[in-house]
Amino acid sequence: MNFIRKKGMTAMEIVEREGVPFLVFPGLDETKAVVHGFSTRMGGVSRGIFSSMNLSFSRGDEEEHVRENYARLGRAMGFDCRNLVFSDQTHTANIRVVTEADRGKGFVSQKDYTDIDGLVTNVPGLVLATFYADCVPLFLVDPVHRAVGLSHSGWKGTAGKIGKRTVEIMGERYGTRPEDLRAAIGPSICQDCYEVSEDVTEQFRAAFEEKYWKEIFYRKPGGKYQLNLWRANELIFREAGLLPEQIITTDLCTCCNPGLLFSHRASRGKRGNMGAFLMLKE
Repeated sequence: MNFIRKKGMTAMEIVEREGVPFLVFPGLDETKAVVHGFSTRMGGVSRGIFSSMNLSFSRGDEEEHVRENYARLGRAMGFDCRNLVFSDQTHTANIRVVTEADRGKGFVSQKDYTDIDGLVTNVPGLVLATFYADCVPLFLVDPVHRAVGLSHSGWKGTAGKIGKRTVEIMGERYGTRPEDLRAAIGPSICQDCYEVSEDVTEQFRAAFEEKYWKEIFYRKPGGKYQLNLWRANELIFREAGLLPEQIITTDLCTCCNPGLLFSHRASRGKRGNMGAFLMLKE
């Protein structure tokens, strides 16, 4: 399966361990600072529309199946599920600074926070987790100050520049400098598949300089538009001060690959969730 775009460094690879396939960015592994990955829909025990590696407890799947899926994925990726810290995604640009007190929240214990689409931490061993079925996962690794960030960026989060906000929070809390960051933009819906209405593009017109509009969206006959979330997030990271050569982007579309990945649009909402995971090594 050839779905990888080369952009100066190898963008993304699919690996399989213990019967569980998942996706990794070699460019993040090169930092030697993190354990990370992005799940596929394969290798789990869920059935029907959730088949088979569904990671959502809230879409109607059986809880024991979801917990077994996490157990399998943790063994494959190399993390302990007791150390997971979940987002609480509502398409905001809100970031939570994750501390030792958050260990296990969302998996072992209930979350005591809401409306969180991004997570940052400098605590080794905590596993940041965000969830997807077309939106954009944003990975950030600071190998100098040893800090990480993981954010969920749908169109609202992208228009709100959650990627830039994540960089800013890492700078405020950990001393992160944008030029030290390695960033990765993960599997999500491609521009060809992502039709939006004019009211959505109006928010992108407000958020981005006019010179970038043609790179982010174009108008079709009939008044609809095609939106490029990958390019928008690249521009956001560059605006935040990241070096272009340190931004890794895959062109793996969730909607184009429904056998490999869950897609809300491709399934018309009948689906499970995938997860992005990022842990600072001990």
